[in-house]
Parts: sequence; structure tokens; C-alpha cells
Amino acid sequence: MSSRSSSPSRVPLRRVEETSAGGLVLEQRDPAARGALIGRRDRRGRLLWSLPKGHLEPGETDEQAAVREVAEETGVSGAVLGRLGTIDFWFVAGGRRVHKTVHHFLMVQTGGELSDEDIEVAEVAWVPLGQIRDRLAYADERRLLDAVEGLLAATP
Repeated sequence: MSSRSSSPSRVPLRRVEETSAGGLVLEQRDPAARGALIGRRDRRGRLLWSLPKGHLEPGETDEQAAVREVAEETGVSGAVLGRLGTIDFWFVAGGRRVHKTVHHFLMVQTGGELSDEDIEVAEVAWVPLGQIRDRLAYADERRLLDAVEGLLAATP
């Protein structure tokens, strides 16, 4: 006799790889600049601030997707100054186990105006660079800010 209790058999979740890109767009190339953040509501209705990002379209590079997604979610177009870093994480959705990789870039504004017209975004805000770390909801994104000063110093 087995001491195991019978349990319903588990169906393994299908593993899916997803790639997104986005980043931080600054009003100007200056350590005293403000950066554009987006706010989204979670299931409890809390406003969580993050960097704009989204899925790559077919044929797009991560850099192209980052520029497009930042413009779509903030209304601000930007030029890439450099790579902030990459975050990857796992979550379960729709009966799938998703491994998501997100490439982040530092950008400087080239046009547009801050806007929350994107349906996925509840609010947008220009936040002073020195206050962004405190506003961001996710520790992984806060760590990306460590690269900003060096990228600003390294770009002409």
C-alpha cells in the first residue's frame, strides 16, 4: 500500500517565451532632467508606476520596439542613447508559463507631448530623475537606473 494520497493529475503548463522592449525617455540629456513614467492600475485598483514597454512586432529589433512602445504609451518620441539593461521574469497566464525578457533603453526626447491616451495606461508623468527610483513599483526597474549616469556621461 502506498502512503501517498491520490491527487488530481496536473497537466504541465506550456512554456512560452515573450520579448518586450521599452525604457526611460528623458526630456533632455542632463542629470537634472525629468523622465516619463507610466502608471497602470493593478487588480486591486492601485496605481503602479513603471517604465513604458511592450511586445516586439515581427521584424522589429528590440531598440526599434523600445522607441515605438515609449511613443505609444507616453506620447513622447525619443532617440536611443544606450542600453539600460535587460530584465527577465516568469509568470503564469492563460494556462501558460511565460518567460518574459524585457530590454530597456535610455532615450532623449525628440518630439511629441506627454499623453495618457494609450488604453493600457492610466496616467503618465514627468518625474525628476532623482525621484524616479522612489516612484517605480518594481525593484528590477529601479536597479536599471544605476546605468543612467554613466550613459549620460558617455554620450556626446
